Amino acid sequence: MIDKFQYKEIPLKDDYEGEVIATSISSESNVGNRPSVLYIHGFIDYFFHPHLADFFHDNGYDFYALELRKYGHSILPHQHKNYCRHLDEYFEELDFAIQKIRSENDRPLVLLGHSTGGLISSLYLNKGRFRDQVSVLVLNSPFLETNVASTARKILKPVTKWISSIIPYAKLDGMLPPIYPSSIHKGFEGEWEFDLEMKPIEGFPVYFKWSRAIMDGQDFLKMNSDISQPILLLHSHDSYLPGRHEDRVMKSDIVLNVAHMKDIGPKLGKDVTLIEIENGMHDLFLSSKDVRQKALQEMMKWLNRNVQV
Repeated sequence: MIDKFQYKEIPLKDDYEGEVIATSISSESNVGNRPSVLYIHGFIDYFFHPHLADFFHDNGYDFYALELRKYGHSILPHQHKNYCRHLDEYFEELDFAIQKIRSENDRPLVLLGHSTGGLISSLYLNKGRFRDQVSVLVLNSPFLETNVASTARKILKPVTKWISSIIPYAKLDGMLPPIYPSSIHKGFEGEWEFDLEMKPIEGFPVYFKWSRAIMDGQDFLKMNSDISQPILLLHSHDSYLPGRHEDRVMKSDIVLNVAHMKDIGPKLGKDVTLIEIENGMHDLFLSSKDVRQKALQEMMKWLNRNVQV
């Protein structure tokens, strides 16, 4: 575990695989009586961003993170890693985390979601039990649409529904290219240390049931999203799917399609701001130093306008 943070197990209701936990993470530099941030990670991901906590502390915020069920430190031996059947399953641990933060601090709360965490956070602010306790939503390259052609997606939806209804754990291995994780890990092309058991270079299997849950969540947002809180959506200036490691990999979103974020993002709520980050990677806060500093600065300028510190 990363130093300077307290990790606490959150016991949750048993699900279709048995025992379930999530993991609550609190910075030891939290002081209370100031705005706070709750960070939600993406798919094949967990919290390994102490520099993000440091940035928020330097700007007058307390910092918390949540590792969802079947991710990171919340993975139990009997579970299928990163698996879910409905994205609403994660609302239980979000309820817990928000209640915990609010019991310690009644100042404004920022919900910050990356990629799939951005999708889940957006759904929570539409339907979650304690959504009114969140002051603003910040999205870092949110997973608002599957990165395939629209014609392929029309075929993919009924296929995933049919297969997953017959075989709940039907999966495809090797669906996610290793180029992105290798572009950020210090042992390959990147500068970041992370646990290769929790975030393997080769990824985890993509389950049809999970894919169906993702598309259902995305469809809900496209048709029904009505988030009342101010929203900031940060995204790269460019996206593409590489066949090998090259310079552009370090300067683009190679996981998701930026055009989808620009199209769907403004429909999430009544007050949405989109900011483009030149040369940003998929996780903008793991981009090269100058780029991530630009992303962090733009985020803080927006927060200064929308959060009462």
